[in-house]
Amino acid sequence: MAGRDPRHGTAAILRWLPVVLVLILLAAAGASYRFELGPRWLGTGPDPADDPAAVAPPVGLALPTPVEPAEVAAALGSASASDDRGLDVRRLQRLIRPLLDDPDLGPRVRAAVTTLDDPTTVYRSGRGPAIPASTLKLLTGTAVLATLGPEHVFTTTVRSGPGNRIVLVGGGDPLLASEPVEPGDTAAYPASADMLTLARATAEALRERGTRRVRLAYDDTLFTGPAVSPRWPETYLPGVVTPISSLWVDQGRSPTGSGRVADPSAAAAEEFARALGRFRIRVLGEPRPRRADPDAETLAGVESAPLAAIVERMVSLSDNEAAEVLLRHVGLAVRGEGSFTAGVRAARATLADLGVPFAGARWYDGSGLSRENRLTSETLLETLRVAADPDRPELRAVLTGLPVAGFTGSLAVRFEDAVPRGRGLVRAKTGTLTGVSSLAGLVTDRHGQLLLFVLMADRVAVTDTLAARDALDRMAAALATCRCAA
Repeated sequence: MAGRDPRHGTAAILRWLPVVLVLILLAAAGASYRFELGPRWLGTGPDPADDPAAVAPPVGLALPTPVEPAEVAAALGSASASDDRGLDVRRLQRLIRPLLDDPDLGPRVRAAVTTLDDPTTVYRSGRGPAIPASTLKLLTGTAVLATLGPEHVFTTTVRSGPGNRIVLVGGGDPLLASEPVEPGDTAAYPASADMLTLARATAEALRERGTRRVRLAYDDTLFTGPAVSPRWPETYLPGVVTPISSLWVDQGRSPTGSGRVADPSAAAAEEFARALGRFRIRVLGEPRPRRADPDAETLAGVESAPLAAIVERMVSLSDNEAAEVLLRHVGLAVRGEGSFTAGVRAARATLADLGVPFAGARWYDGSGLSRENRLTSETLLETLRVAADPDRPELRAVLTGLPVAGFTGSLAVRFEDAVPRGRGLVRAKTGTLTGVSSLAGLVTDRHGQLLLFVLMADRVAVTDTLAARDALDRMAAALATCRCAA
């Protein structure tokens, strides 16, 4: 068979060569335009990446001459939150007095309003201390942040013991969970440490040692004193609050979803034993309480969310269990003892050093569950002022945790039909016990001035509970409509 004439191949190349060259030139031009290769390589013209405003528009495109936009709203000027013109007390009295006379509030009502910058200009109605209920959590949150700092974390560890024993050691993490947060679960804030993650890390450490069978003990001795406040009614357990412990999961709530467990430390150890089983580590016998050797090797550990995030959640959701645990950490840090008594004494001393007054105060727990607690409006106002101090940014989580009226936390379903004017403008900590309703927080008035306010009613008839709550909401919303600057 005759070979192919090479001239045919040469002729084909010559025919297609111009087409190929044109395609190459078009591709190069497109790449140069797309990636601005000319200005980058040749240094001609402004670089759109660095100076887009200097790039000329395409030929034929006419752009309008830019003009200075008009103001959307007038500047706040002297009525801003930084102003210290004070309050027009008479105007406030005309606004609030009729609302204070609402019979649903009962015979004893306390109200106090002041500006953020001038503590001397205060409107008051009613004097003397009252039952604060959960507004007391503002004191707990401020004290623990001042003591430990917003980045502090609490660590739950597993330490080695004699023989094949391991010890689960509670570090006082108030939000330690049984399971990790599901991906995309935005409602689970902050992301918490969990037993499953701790069990996985522990199992890996044990397998490296060749250990697959262990005896489990647990150490919850970080906190001391009674687990239940003697100042709480007996009816609070087991449904309202968990016995306070440095070791629990899911805040001691029952896995059935109803009530609390009687022994949260033992329940946490049992949960950890089950979690170890999922990673093929067999736990022999029942977990037993045992103090860990402080010098023993740490096999694994998990850290809590930062303290600032825990305080935000505690304030927003009015988390009783978290508040009691945080109070004990203040006691540990200041007095070396994690108990109700040490926590209160330490927190009170810490806040007093920050300028918070305590005349007439009686303080027994971190959550405000005790009906024997008493605080004045001034104590709550000054706690809010301290937390808002620009020179104390470590305390800011107390304010950022305040529920927003009609939107978040314990105010999410309030300020709806009856008092919509306060929605988004009032941020306040709620307080509710049988016969007690209170609000303490911040509101922006019509001048744009930031006000601090405290409202407390502690002799409310049980049948008027919801009506009294609405009455306080109306007062807070009225402040949002006030032109209160003097």
